[in-house]
Amino acid sequence: LSELGSESAKIKAMGIMDKLSTDKTVKVLNILEKNIQDGSKLSTLLNHNNDTEDEERLWRDLIMERVTKSADACLTAINIMTSPNMPKAVYIEDVIERVIQYTKFHLQNTLYPQYDPVYRVDPHGGGLLSSKAKRAKCSTHKQRVIVMLYNKVCDIVSSLSELLEIQLLTDTTILQVSSMGITPFFVENVSELQLCAIKLVTAVSNF
Repeated sequence: LSELGSESAKIKAMGIMDKLSTDKTVKVLNILEKNIQDGSKLSTLLNHNNDTEDEERLWRDLIMERVTKSADACLTAINIMTSPNMPKAVYIEDVIERVIQYTKFHLQNTLYPQYDPVYRVDPHGGGLLSSKAKRAKCSTHKQRVIVMLYNKVCDIVSSLSELLEIQLLTDTTILQVSSMGITPFFVENVSELQLCAIKLVTAVSNF
């Protein structure tokens, strides 16, 4: 899927995606939707009370692998849809909604808590760690897999703004996209995402 994401970006840049068979492209999108769905609601932050630290790390690695795979599926789908001169058949509403659902969930539940400790859930059941002082204590070190996921999600958000310029979306979907575009401005340490969000909010306002 990672390779497919890279290749689809190249084909999009070359402007030849529309030369592919529409039937095959639609089949690919439907398969991609299943892969997006696989990681769209997986929490990477839950502690399943495994017996050892190694078990916990193994569990987390498996979850992150599925979440990253779903991100690659999102990017591939969005690369197909935002390529020039694509037929109407490729703008599958379920796939678009799945991409948005995945992106919103992992921004809120995976990336914001990693980049801004105010969004972290208190493991002792106290809800969100709301104290701004927590930000000062936050380590800037990030796992490579988290940084990779963050970059992929930035690309997805940026590409969604392109999609808005091409395809009419339902009011419900536009509301989902709007909240996704506005929330990053209340999160610290996500400047790249905020730049992508500006593009998204601008596209929504022009909708």
